[in-house]
Amino acid sequence: MEHIRNDREQRAKDAVAWIITISEMAIFLLVWMIFYNSRVFETHRAAGAAVSAVVYFAIYHSAAMLYRAYKISAYPVGETILSQMLAFGLADMVLYIEACLIANRYLTLIPGLIAAIVQILVVTAWAVGAKTWFIKKIPPRKTLVIYGRDDVEEFCHKLERKYGHLFDITEKISCRLPVEEQLAKINENETVLLYETAYGIRTGLMTYLVNEKKTFYITPRISDIVIQGFDKRHLIDTPLLKYQYAKDNRRNCFSKRALDLAVSLTGLLILSPVVLITMLAIKLEDGGDIFFRQKRYTKDWKEFQILKFRSMVMDAEKDGKARPCTAGDDRITRVGRIIRRFRIDEIPQLFNVVKGDMSIVGPRPERVEHVHAYVKELPEFAYRLRVKGGLTGYAQIYGKYNTSAYDKLRLDLLYIENQSIWMDLKMILLTIKVLFIPESTEGFSEEKSRRMHKRTGKAEAQLRDE
Repeated sequence: MEHIRNDREQRAKDAVAWIITISEMAIFLLVWMIFYNSRVFETHRAAGAAVSAVVYFAIYHSAAMLYRAYKISAYPVGETILSQMLAFGLADMVLYIEACLIANRYLTLIPGLIAAIVQILVVTAWAVGAKTWFIKKIPPRKTLVIYGRDDVEEFCHKLERKYGHLFDITEKISCRLPVEEQLAKINENETVLLYETAYGIRTGLMTYLVNEKKTFYITPRISDIVIQGFDKRHLIDTPLLKYQYAKDNRRNCFSKRALDLAVSLTGLLILSPVVLITMLAIKLEDGGDIFFRQKRYTKDWKEFQILKFRSMVMDAEKDGKARPCTAGDDRITRVGRIIRRFRIDEIPQLFNVVKGDMSIVGPRPERVEHVHAYVKELPEFAYRLRVKGGLTGYAQIYGKYNTSAYDKLRLDLLYIENQSIWMDLKMILLTIKVLFIPESTEGFSEEKSRRMHKRTGKAEAQLRDE
């Protein structure tokens, strides 16, 4: 029965995706045929319209897949609308530029803007209607959580808060219970989530879940992620895996450096008005320093001074103790709240990228004090220092400011073991979306800040591979 339900849900999701795709294409084609087509192509207008439609579909669909704009059941309505706007906005922009280049003159934006407004209205109606339908017709799955770490309540709270319409957590049991009890509970549920379970126990449970064709999720261990950096070798009749140091490949390093320079220099040029306005605003507010410098670690434990716009009061850590930013932190200035919300405070790091201390994409460079504290309790944290720190990265896109050290490590390792020039381009495009999601800049709660200050990384140390 489980696979029948999965098939039914997948067909519904595909139908919903096709509805919005056809709707967005229809709006584009209507405006293109009525206004732009005749002004762009002097001859072969039918062929030109057909090619333009194919180009538009390819860009829109690719961007929608990248931004997960079809994931109506999994994501909040607002995030789905934002993702769709980025997808059709990118397609609209590219086709407008194409039209101007082919016509060899600037064409009015008014028809395109009208089309964009209609697209926004259609997407909003689609997202709200589809979300309502999914919640009404597809009930959340009965979910069992088998845990091996004591912070399971915090994890389940986060899961239910954002995905409560997908997961109905019926019970949470320890992986240390007798196997018979665990299997009995598994049989009572549709979905199983193995949260930080011991390696040997997890292997046995996974075998049973696969045989029973149950839907299940696991939290990966460090070794699970590192193995993604291996490549198959067929030297003898015994399967071998060879670790590939792809990040140290000279050609990849050259390509990554070229991309870093191209993006950082272009970014500084485009954002120069924002930079000047921000500098003036910071200076006028309290007369203090415009820039904030802090010692961070990058590749191979190299120490450098990271550059940011100052968003806190002067001498925010005058006692010499490192204090992470908390929710509602009174040290943040009025200008600081604005520039932190839109990540404007990070723009000066483009100079760090030009200098070569950082890359556009990579693990976020941590301050020196934090790295030593994390590595003392969690030696695997040093894996992040195998590559240059980045302005944006996997942990910034899929995590939050207050994501735990161990989770940041796992996210960053997913990038390190799979990095490529194409992944860097993907991360750069995804960063555009993250800029508009407030929770990605969410600070630490006061309780969590004190907990980190007292025992940085200790909870995560329990999960080190044996």
